[in-house]
Amino acid sequence: MPAVSATRHTLRRAATVTALAAASVLVAAGVASAHVTVHPESYAKGATDGVLTFRVPNEEDTASTTKVQVYLPTDHPVLGVLVTPQDGWTAKVTTTKLKTPVKTDDGTITEAVSEVTWTGGKIGAGQYQDFDVAFGQLPEDTDQLTFKTLQTYSDGKVVRWIEEAQSGDDEPENPAPVLKLTAAGDEDTASTASAAKSSAKTTTAAADSSDSTARGLGIAGLIVGALGLAAAAFAVVRTRGARS
Repeated sequence: MPAVSATRHTLRRAATVTALAAASVLVAAGVASAHVTVHPESYAKGATDGVLTFRVPNEEDTASTTKVQVYLPTDHPVLGVLVTPQDGWTAKVTTTKLKTPVKTDDGTITEAVSEVTWTGGKIGAGQYQDFDVAFGQLPEDTDQLTFKTLQTYSDGKVVRWIEEAQSGDDEPENPAPVLKLTAAGDEDTASTASAAKSSAKTTTAAADSSDSTARGLGIAGLIVGALGLAAAAFAVVRTRGARS
């Protein structure tokens, strides 16, 4: 291959590597988009005396989250709900009369919590807040619980985390937090419950872990691009040396 052609080929290859590296940065930024989630991701059906942690990240650069509303399902109610106090936040618990009362060992339950609203606090840019909810018992007659959530910002913007993913479809843009309910005795239940209790101790953090992952991937992409350009420069020097 002539020296000039070889040089051009090397430069084109380096440009391709650099373009791919830049693309990886953009992809990483998309992955970093954080959603409201519930932790742990699963519990056993009918589990008792546990904790659910709703993690709310702030996705705005110029506004703070000032209000969070979590809606609990009433067709498959969560019984015995108690809210853990959060510094700076005031919780309002709303109960609803059940269309179908639930029979328990302690009697028949006719009302259950349908909404928990937190106000008065602030989640700043690049931060998240964990909101903990204790429960007495989870339902046994469903495979998952969906907790639709509204997130209100200081500029008036409201993000509705209410979309439910359909089987086989991609994750929706604003997915609602979903708790999977597994068969009683599932060996993973103990570990997920332990994770929930540990998560309950977490409050406001400086940044969401997904942002750190995105930054790491972005830096890696830039390094790959730089190496590609360095290889191109070396090839040019080597080719010129051979011609001289």
